[in-house]
Amino acid sequence: MKFFGGPCGIALAFFFAAVSIAALPAAAGSTAADEITVGSKKFTESVILGEILTGLVRDSGSAAKHRRELGGTRILWNALLAGEVDIYPEYTGTISQEILAGRNLKSESDIRAALEKRGISMSRPIGFNNTYAMGMKKEVARKFGIRSISDLRARPALKFGLTNEFMNRGDGWPSLRSRYRLPQTFVRGLDHDIAYRALESGSVQVIDLYSTDADIRYYDLLTLKDDLGHFSRYDAVILYRTGLEKTAPATVRSILRLEGRIGEGRMIGLNARAKVEKTPESRVASDFLWKSLGVRSATVEDTRWRRLLRNTREHLYLVLISLGAAILVSIPLGIAAARRPGAGRIILGAVGVIQTIPSLAVLVFMIPLLGIGGPPAMMALFLYSLLPIVRNTHAGLHDIPAGLRESAAALGLPPLARLRLVELPMASRAILAGVKTSAVINVGTATLGALIGAGGYGQPILTGIRLDDVGLILEGAVPAAALALIVQWGFDLAERFLVPEGLRLTPQL
Repeated sequence: MKFFGGPCGIALAFFFAAVSIAALPAAAGSTAADEITVGSKKFTESVILGEILTGLVRDSGSAAKHRRELGGTRILWNALLAGEVDIYPEYTGTISQEILAGRNLKSESDIRAALEKRGISMSRPIGFNNTYAMGMKKEVARKFGIRSISDLRARPALKFGLTNEFMNRGDGWPSLRSRYRLPQTFVRGLDHDIAYRALESGSVQVIDLYSTDADIRYYDLLTLKDDLGHFSRYDAVILYRTGLEKTAPATVRSILRLEGRIGEGRMIGLNARAKVEKTPESRVASDFLWKSLGVRSATVEDTRWRRLLRNTREHLYLVLISLGAAILVSIPLGIAAARRPGAGRIILGAVGVIQTIPSLAVLVFMIPLLGIGGPPAMMALFLYSLLPIVRNTHAGLHDIPAGLRESAAALGLPPLARLRLVELPMASRAILAGVKTSAVINVGTATLGALIGAGGYGQPILTGIRLDDVGLILEGAVPAAALALIVQWGFDLAERFLVPEGLRLTPQL
């Protein structure tokens, strides 16, 4: 039974530890049944609006939770349809050109009617138009004599860095290129916040902008004139599940107080406070609510140590559950692959294919099945943990010398006893190496879980990238790297106790 105190014992330890962590509300992210969940996208304006909406929900007497920075449009929209999010800020252009593309929605009433068929209601505009635009550094635009998008036709060598969503949306790059007959061939997809840094460094010369971005002033950019009128209006609105009108009518009345209350200049100012002045979004939202609507909204600003503790709990929760489950599933799969060559090819091929799927795609695929937060992130991490353990289990068992197998059979040991007493102990070093590899990969990949609201060390990394705050980026990156090292050292130490001594001896030359 010695070996079954090894990797399987490690898996059980992971589960017990994860259950203990899950009991902590901050880690498990549990919410009350009547709590209203507000969502926001991964850019500053959306986070501020999400904080404002959260304050209005609480002012109505309902409990509220804000799930911040949930990646892009599709993640928020799918979460709204699934009931994982009840309310989030959106834009009419995004709804007509991306969410409900192909339906030829021309007016606000057309959009509202189409949404109602999906069980979603839309407010009247909040008061500002945050449309797309194209931008350049002012000195670069002067150098090339560019003032409008049409002027770009004469400069085919310019490098474009466009946000990933803009690259494929209905009113994005393909239609813009066609409308203006743009000849540029160097066009790369980037995260919105990273695109600004690329422009500042000179890696690209043209990027797409949101017209109310504080970054336009922050980086001293020129917004190119849309002289052919390509971009439609992107009026900010509030989307919410229609059922709230019956279950929480006071909440709906409260959030609709925001209609027509934020003009374009005001929104740019709010964005600038967060981006340029480094004021926490919760404080920006609280000040707006009090000055504009007379709503008092309490703000609790985390200390660095409190954030580190919460992020560590959340990260460990993701890693322990997913890795423990992977160990329990992968070792039997590796055994089956080693004992049955035909099935082994299928098993190794399947886990290998899973490993090639982009991690962000797996996270998005999981949302319709498991919602947002911890469960889809853990499922994705579980899938990515399979290959190293299955492959190493298969290799460790397959490489056992035939003479040892024959000796065990000659002793009259039945197959299960041979596996438990001889084969698994002989393969234990390879199996533990696979578990260690999966654990280290798991710790790093878990940072992507923040894109769908799973928290962990990825949360400060995303926020730091968005706010151009190196300290916040390091707040997530350094602990993640440290945890990966601790995991590796822990398995190196565990090998001394879990691998038979004879297999740990180094040959003498």
